[in-house]
Amino acid sequence: MYSFKNDYSEGAHSRILNALVETNLEQTDGYGTDQYTERSVNLLKKKIDREDVDIHLLVGGTQVNLTAISAFLRPHQAAIGADTSHINCHETGAIEATGHKVITMKTNDGKLTPNLIQNVVDSHSDEHMVQPKLVYISNSTELGTLYTKAELIDLHDCCKRNKLLLYLDGARLGSALVAEENDLTLADIAKLVDAFYIGGTKSGALFGEALVICNDELKEDFRYFIKQKGGLLAKGRLLGIQFEELFKDDLYFELAKHANKMALMLKGAIVDEGYKFLTESFTNQQFPIFPNNLIEKLSEKYSFNIERVIDSNYTAIRLVTSWATKEEIVLEFIEDLHL
Repeated sequence: MYSFKNDYSEGAHSRILNALVETNLEQTDGYGTDQYTERSVNLLKKKIDREDVDIHLLVGGTQVNLTAISAFLRPHQAAIGADTSHINCHETGAIEATGHKVITMKTNDGKLTPNLIQNVVDSHSDEHMVQPKLVYISNSTELGTLYTKAELIDLHDCCKRNKLLLYLDGARLGSALVAEENDLTLADIAKLVDAFYIGGTKSGALFGEALVICNDELKEDFRYFIKQKGGLLAKGRLLGIQFEELFKDDLYFELAKHANKMALMLKGAIVDEGYKFLTESFTNQQFPIFPNNLIEKLSEKYSFNIERVIDSNYTAIRLVTSWATKEEIVLEFIEDLHL
């Protein structure tokens, strides 16, 4: 049984494992004050082309989201997200558990628009309701779709008009940045959002995400928030070593390109077979709509998630490729598409 369920089924790229082994018996200071973390942060600042950002390395995406969002918001304030957003669907109410409501808007493609945001702002008009303050987006989205530079600029302008914070979840940012249709860079994102994170867990690392805080007003005392939420890793060098390996050259982007290439191989073959998709994705997540009898057949050899029931005969599934997906497995899956 081969898994297309997620992009973290495998462990980590061999370069990362080797680096961890080679440095295993070194003694370093803890809690991210080691030389590896310092070097990785400096590398990321160069990639982002911003020396004035604060960068914090944490273990996982949910941990980053709940720590950052709860730190950025006052007690009466709320986050706005798509109904499919990770903070709404896949974090066990982590944001709500910190005391902040998540206001969701229904979308067809997982992307927020200025009009949707404005509707939320306009309908929350006084102190009898939570105050919308932070807009949560992800790139790529939970449905594999991408924000264009023009769309991100429009979101940025909308947030500025309404005095909202713009926060980008980058769990799959690598896949987004190397996608064929992408026109955004790390530098663009750093100019247009108040904070975002660069995902490592789904991009060849054992674990780890790099939170980038661009807005000076959000930086103060942030390490206190990390510690209070249980995110200040004592052996912080484990994060620093991994991000140094990913970003000292183009490994991060090479691994993302491989994941996308495998996904687009699947996509091309599925299109050739005449099947449609739930969304138009150029990233490592694909959502084909298959007849139920084909899904039953494929389930004998492959594991994947059911995304949405279309009707009594058809269902959309989610296929996710990773930095380690083998081409021969993809070709085997393509061969098995024939009923």
